[in-house]
Amino acid sequence: MQEIRKIVLTGGPCAGKTTAMSWVQNAFTEKGYKVLFVPETATELISGGVAPWTCGSNVEYQTIQMRLQKFKEDMFEQAARTMPDQKILIVCDRGELDNRAYMTQEEFDSILEETGWNEVDLRDSYDAVFHLVTAAKGAEEFYTFGNNAARYETVEQARNLDNSFIAAWTGHPHLKVIDNSTDFEEKMMRLIKEISGFLGEPQPREVERKFLIEYPDIAELEKDPSCQKVDIIQTYLKANENEEVRVRQRGFDGNYIYFKTTKKNISDTQRIEMERRLNLKDYLRSLMEADPTRRPIRKTRYCMGYEGHYFEIDVYPFWDDKAIVDVELQDKNEEVIFPPCIKVIKEVTDDASYKNTELARI
Repeated sequence: MQEIRKIVLTGGPCAGKTTAMSWVQNAFTEKGYKVLFVPETATELISGGVAPWTCGSNVEYQTIQMRLQKFKEDMFEQAARTMPDQKILIVCDRGELDNRAYMTQEEFDSILEETGWNEVDLRDSYDAVFHLVTAAKGAEEFYTFGNNAARYETVEQARNLDNSFIAAWTGHPHLKVIDNSTDFEEKMMRLIKEISGFLGEPQPREVERKFLIEYPDIAELEKDPSCQKVDIIQTYLKANENEEVRVRQRGFDGNYIYFKTTKKNISDTQRIEMERRLNLKDYLRSLMEADPTRRPIRKTRYCMGYEGHYFEIDVYPFWDDKAIVDVELQDKNEEVIFPPCIKVIKEVTDDASYKNTELARI
């Protein structure tokens, strides 16, 4: 059966996004994918004379841009379904929520009200989001205006814009941030590795560390504009030994999407993980295969980025004194710098009793 995946490639100014497109094209064409690129909508509009400074207001411009972007993506998906290729990867040069970095909350809310869209649907309409960090954060000597005539941001402005892009996508179930901790070629290789892992291509590996933390200040988390709240119901299905299969409903305020995830452990800290989107009908059908020895897990997840890492804080209804935080790393020995709001009790990466599969046992 044909499999179509849609991802976003985003990032701050001078992050290597243009070069990354070539790497993605080459790498995944070799892996048998038909790779389609949805060009950056802002560049098309501005080069054609339609810009925030030529329209009546920023809200009017952003509404036009978001409508056009959505139309283009819909057309690419429609075209993909007509193609004979079995594996199709649609790569969006920026996605709908990148526009949030150029708007106030009030402006963004007014667009949602006018269009009838909601933030969860816009954000999670993409299967994965890959953010390339600007050279202005950690590779300042390579920050340049020479490869983009439209670039005008100072180093400090580039850093702030980069943070705004990450904040806009925070809460997405598969957001990966590719920083400048290595040279540029290795940065591109890490991007390809992350996309490969997401697509379930040969031996994708993920290093994850888990920590037991003090119960967080929920009011403070919900006031933090860079922190996103997600409600999750997770149901485990019957599976083979050394394999975990689950379906998940996630979203907020009545707007939900559905996933099926298969994980196969290859060590205590590494696993192969493959994930795909489900429609509501397939999700409900999957629930018929629920593992009778485990109850569904309900939790509220607070997602936030900090110091180049992506943290997921899970708060469970049956605990009022503790919670769990997960952080994904490139290497199991990588140092983790926690946000001030996280008070670590102990690491529980290797403690099976804190895994969701165990918490779900009846």
